This record gives sequence, structure tokens and C-alpha cells, in this order.
Amino acid sequence: MKEIRVTYPDGRVLSYPFLIKASDALEPLGTLPRPLAAALINNELCPLDYFLTTDCTLAPVTVDTNLGAVTYRRSLCFLLAMASRELFPNRRLVAGMAIGTGFFHFFDDDEKDDPKDIRILEKRMRELVARDIPIHREWMSYSGALEYFRTQGQTDTLALLEHMNDPRIAVNECAGFRDLHVTPLVPSTGVLAVFELLPYHDGFLLRYPHKEDDKVPPFEDDPVLYRIATEYRERGKILGVSSVGTLNSINSPKKIKEYIQVAEALQNKKMAELADQVAARAGTVKALLIAGPSSSGKTTTSKKLAIQLKVMGFEPVVIALDDYFVDRDHTPRDENGEYDFECLEALDVEYLNEQLVELFRGDEIELPAFDFKTGTRRPSGKKLRLSTGREIVVMEGIHGLNDKLTPRIPREQKFKVYVSALTQLNLDDHNRISTTDNRLLRRIVRDWQFRGKTALDTLKMWASVQRGERRHIFPFQNSADAAFNSALDYELGVLKIYAEPVLRSVKPIEPEYAEAGRLLAFLANFSPIPAQFVPGNSILREFIGESEFKY
Repeated sequence: MKEIRVTYPDGRVLSYPFLIKASDALEPLGTLPRPLAAALINNELCPLDYFLTTDCTLAPVTVDTNLGAVTYRRSLCFLLAMASRELFPNRRLVAGMAIGTGFFHFFDDDEKDDPKDIRILEKRMRELVARDIPIHREWMSYSGALEYFRTQGQTDTLALLEHMNDPRIAVNECAGFRDLHVTPLVPSTGVLAVFELLPYHDGFLLRYPHKEDDKVPPFEDDPVLYRIATEYRERGKILGVSSVGTLNSINSPKKIKEYIQVAEALQNKKMAELADQVAARAGTVKALLIAGPSSSGKTTTSKKLAIQLKVMGFEPVVIALDDYFVDRDHTPRDENGEYDFECLEALDVEYLNEQLVELFRGDEIELPAFDFKTGTRRPSGKKLRLSTGREIVVMEGIHGLNDKLTPRIPREQKFKVYVSALTQLNLDDHNRISTTDNRLLRRIVRDWQFRGKTALDTLKMWASVQRGERRHIFPFQNSADAAFNSALDYELGVLKIYAEPVLRSVKPIEPEYAEAGRLLAFLANFSPIPAQFVPGNSILREFIGESEFKY
């Protein structure tokens, strides 16, 4: 009988019969501190019932790891869809964006929402967990999958399948319920013991624990994100696109060009409304502070907003926060001994505030310039005075929403804007698109195009980027006076063209291969959209190039 050799993280190598399951091959590791969610086979994320067919490396993926946490949360959404189908077979359940530690869901129909239904739904989910039912990945013929999802009334999944030509379709199955396979799920419902359903506005939140914990944290509302979600849903109704399948269906030269024009016009309209909010506080507001997570399009947003403010009679004056870095030998270091350029202490806050106070009382200042090669700050020779009374200082950076950046400037003199790419586009009703994935793909493309970094480089640093966002941006987002959503419904079809060849350069010997593979599988759902239809002043141009703006 053919045997395969399995190499474990501790260096052990064991031989097994051909077609042994990953779960069985993981048994020599013994009882693990946290539940298994999936397995890494040659750095590819696979379900635990995957059959091993070649010599491989094999590592467990537990729920307290990044990949394990994502798997756990996806599996919770599957469990919710399963319970909803059993209890409310005629209601359309739709997954939405992440709000805090939870995913927003709603029933897209004319029935009146009843909190009692949410309690019944949670009870049914807990009954399914108690039964510890196996969850399998299985394959259906293309025609069989079409027929199944047609009988289930999942028109959004059908639309997605209509733009595929694979002879067989992967689905996740549990007790007769099937849903499209997007990523591996946990091995059984019994793993999914920690969750809660919480009524929220016109829907409810499917709440989950932090990856390090075994309980759901106390609820902290996030009204900014909900406001954006509501606006985005309204925009989706105007555009007529809420899922990837419907986006693919209009992807012909004439239709997609018109769709892009309307999408960009709607975003520009939102930008103009944002300028109106600033103008309503004319005479009081002296500083416009713009912040948001990585690759949210902050730079282009600030440039486009400056144009709108000029239309409103303002004279925007841009001050670059990067020029206020402390000298390199005074830069704090993180827990790994590396320079921490993202912490507030990396900026000379006192000097910045001293110059802002002088500016706002009418004095002339000389702006600094930071030399990143030498790691020192020097005078720039550029003088600045606010003399007309129509000027407004624009500052863009990760600490813009934190009042500790500008403690000497009264709150009423500041207008704070939170920018992020918060997509509401779904693969289908039950499979949401992560807003973090949207930003990560933007970052991968921009890093490759303009910063000389490979996809592997970007993936290696992404965890650190997210850690900085959790520390320095997200805690302050609800203090913003306004929020701007920079996501464009069509952009992933454009980014696909740039990102796919870069992601394919990540090899299976790299730990980041699992993430690269997951992103490639995700992008496979999109029909490519030519960049020639993207306007020169689009936020998307910040990442793919040929923008009308200078960066």
C-alpha cells in the first residue's frame, strides 16, 4: 500500500496510508488547548476531513489563531443560515458588514421583525451545537448545484454560479443543508458553542468571541459603522447591485462603463455632502482632521475633499503630519525592539500644537520637513500664514481622530473625518466580503505598483498593520464628526487583474501561502473589469496608478 510522509511543526516525520484524513493524522499531537478549526497542509488551509494524497507538512489550526478565528466566524454564519432555513424557509437572510465583534444580519422582506424570532433563532442554533453534527465539504455537479440552489430560492448564489464554468462545485453540508463553499469550516457544529444573537436596529448581530477568549465580550455599539452600512445599502438599491453575481451579470463594456460612472458620481455626491457639513461650521472650524485604516484611500479623499471645500469658498492648507516625526534616535520601539512609527509618541505633538496655535492666532510659521533617509527633522524654508480668514488646515494621518494629537486646539475648532473602505457587496446572501480583505487587496496592489514590495512582503507585515489600527484608529472612530466610505462596488473586479499574478508569486513553502490562496480563491468569483473605465480622479487610482492627483 502506498504511504505518505507527514512532517509536523515540531520536526517529527511519520508515515501513514494513502488517503488518511487530516484529522486522523493530527492525532499524534494529542489534546490541544483550544478546539481545532482546520488544518494547514503544505501551508494551504484545508478542512479536517481532507484526505492526504502526497508527502506534506501538516499543522493544526486552532480557534485562537488568526486563520482559526476566521474559520470559526465563517462557520457561525453557516450555522445561522442553517437554523434560519429550518425556522424561516421563506425569508431571505442577508449577511452584512462586521460591527464590533459581530456580523450584522437582516431579513430582506416585508415581514415585521420580532425580537422573539431572534430568540427562537438563537435557541435553534444552540440545539444544533448540542447535537454536534458533522460539517463536510462535498462536491456537486455544476447542473446539480444549479438545481439545488434554484429549489432553495438562492437567486444570488445562482447568479454567482452562472459566471463559473467548473464541472463540479464545492459546497459545505450539514444535516442536509448546503451552502456554497468559500473557505473551510469547522469540523462540526459542536465547536461553535460561543456566540450570541443581539437585536440591532433593523436586523441583528451575530456576535462572536475574540480569538483569545472563550466568551463573547460585552457589547459596545458602533453607530458610525451602522450609519455607513445603512447608506451603503441605499446606494446598492440605486445601483441595483448587492452581490458579486449581479455585478458579474452587468460586466459588459457598455453596461460596466455606465455602472462605474454612476458609482463614482454617487461617491462624489457623498464627498460634496461632506464638504457641506464642514461649510455649515464655517467661522468656527479651523482644522480638518482625516484618519482611517491602511489603504482606506485617505490621501485621495483629502485631495478630493479639498477641491469640494474650494467650491464652498474655503482655502485648504495641507500640513503633512509625517514632517512632525521626532528624530529617529527618539523614536519609541515596540515589544520586538523595532521602531514604532505608528504610536503617537513617534510624533512631536508639542511642536505641532505650538505651530497650530501660532497659525490660528495669525502668526507666520515655517513648516518642518522630515528627512526619512537621515531620520532627522529640519526647517523646510516654506513659510505659512493664515491671512484671508477662509483658510482651513487639512491634516491626514492615523492619529487624526485622537484628541491627544491636538490637545491645545479646542474641540469646536476641529472637524474630524473617519475614512474606510466598508464594502457591503456580498459573494451571495450568506457569504459576506470582508472589508479588511478589500483593503488588503488594495494594499497588495499599491505596494507592488509603487513601493517595490511583493505580495509576500505585504502579507508578512499585515498583522502588524492591523495591530496598529486596533490601537490607534478604531478606538476613536466614533468620535468622528463624519464618516466617508471609500469603497466602490466594482473595484474588486479591477483589483483582480493586478492582484492575481502578484499573489501567485507566493510559494507553498511560505506560511503566508494560505492567505494568498484564500485571496486567490476569493478573487476567482469576480469577472475582470478593465481599468480603462476607471476615472482619473477615482480613489481606486491611488492603488492601481495613473491618477490625476500627485502623491
